[in-house]
Amino acid sequence: MLKHKAASPHRSVFICNAVRLLAIGAVCFHAHSATGQWIKKQTGCYADSIVANPNRPTIANPADITQYGVLELEYGWDRVWPEADAHQNSVGGLLKLGLLCDVELRWNTTSYVRQTNSSGSVSGIGDNWIGPQIRIYRQTRRVPTIAFGYAVKIPSANSQNGLGSGQVDHALTLLASKDIAGFHFDFNATHFWIGQTGSRGFAQNDQLNLAFSHKIHGKLQFTGELYGDTQLDASNPGFASSLWALTYTITPRLVIDGGFEAGFTSGGPHRHAFVGATYSIGNLYPGWRRKRANDPAAK
Repeated sequence: MLKHKAASPHRSVFICNAVRLLAIGAVCFHAHSATGQWIKKQTGCYADSIVANPNRPTIANPADITQYGVLELEYGWDRVWPEADAHQNSVGGLLKLGLLCDVELRWNTTSYVRQTNSSGSVSGIGDNWIGPQIRIYRQTRRVPTIAFGYAVKIPSANSQNGLGSGQVDHALTLLASKDIAGFHFDFNATHFWIGQTGSRGFAQNDQLNLAFSHKIHGKLQFTGELYGDTQLDASNPGFASSLWALTYTITPRLVIDGGFEAGFTSGGPHRHAFVGATYSIGNLYPGWRRKRANDPAAK
C-alpha cells in the first residue's frame, strides 16, 4: 500500500515505460503459449491451496508476494482528519497478480475521494499507482524474505480541485519480512521522487516503516506499525505516526480488517480510521487446476 502526498519532468518517458509494463503483462496474461512457457519453467510454484497475502491494513507491504497465478483484490474505506476543521473519505484498493513465482504486478487505485473543509466539499476519483514487486530471496532461519518494488503514479485525480498534484511520482522500495518468536515483522524503506508543479525536476524524500503482527486467538490477529516520512519541502515537513488494527481470517482466501492511525507529530495524519478486506479471487493459470484434478489430497 503506497501512501504519499504528492510529480514530473520527462513525464512522457516514464508514462511510456509504465504503458510498456502494462502491455507486457497483458500480452503474457492473454497469450496461451506464453502462459505455457511460464508453467514449464516455473516448477514447484503452485501451492496446494489458495491463501490470501494481505498487504492491508498497514502502510508497509510484506516482502512475500501473491501466490503464483493468483489474482487478489484488497479494498477498503478510509476516513482521515488531517486538520481540525477538515476530513477526507475515500474508497480504494489494490489489485495484485502473481505473474511469476517471484514477480507480482500491482495496481493501487483510489476509486472515490471526498474532501471537506470550512470552504466546502470536493469529490472525484483519486490517483493510480502501477508497478511490480520482485522477491529476490525467500526467508530462511537467519535471513528474512527480501524484495524490491517500483511504482509510478498515474495522476488521474483532479488537481484543480485539490484532489491530486497532477504530476507523475515514482517510488522505489526495499522490503524485508521475518517471523521471529511468534511475531511477523515487515520492514519497508521507500524513496520517493515527487513531481513539482510549474518546474522541472523532483522533490525527494524517504519513508521508513516497521509493521508487526501476532495472533491473539484462533483467527483473530493484532497488527501494529510505526512509520514516518522525512521532509519533502517547506510545505511538507517530516512526521512520525503509528497504526493499530485487528484482522480476522474468515476463510484462508478472505481476511477482513479494521483499525485506526494516530500521529506522533504534526505534518502527518492526525487521525485515520479504516476498514477493509482482502480476497483471493482465484488462480488464473491452468496448471493449478490440472494439479488439483490430479491430486486427491487437494480435493
